[in-house]
Amino acid sequence: MRALLQRVSYASVTVNGRIIGRIDRGFVILLGVTHSDTTKEADWLAHKIAGLRLFEDDAGKMNLGLVDVGGALLVVSQFTLYGDARKGKRPSFTQAARPEQAEPLIDTFCEQLRGHGYTVATGIFGAMMQVEIHNDGPVTLMLECDA
Repeated sequence: MRALLQRVSYASVTVNGRIIGRIDRGFVILLGVTHSDTTKEADWLAHKIAGLRLFEDDAGKMNLGLVDVGGALLVVSQFTLYGDARKGKRPSFTQAARPEQAEPLIDTFCEQLRGHGYTVATGIFGAMMQVEIHNDGPVTLMLECDA
């Protein structure tokens, strides 16, 4: 699994002109799944993200986590994180998991985050989405689970 995580002051996802998920302060997670991923990877990645300290304390150090700032998460499926553009002009997406594998793992990932007590908004799997992200900092991390 790959997660591109961005610390945000606001984010939303719109489908067919309707906002279907939004958060204020928190993390946007663009989440990709590959063929070898299982619930083990989803659990590990959710636990890792739940404990990250990416918000600044009074001294300006990144010592605060989501729980400390009352943050939420917006999770958006993103098969293009497994795109390979090393050859040619058009990326190959053969490393991205098929929808029947990826969707349940993304659901498991979101449930794990909810189990940590966080509010989790989502996009709609497989839909054409417009994602509005107000990156705060900017702070962006790429996390990958090879468990």
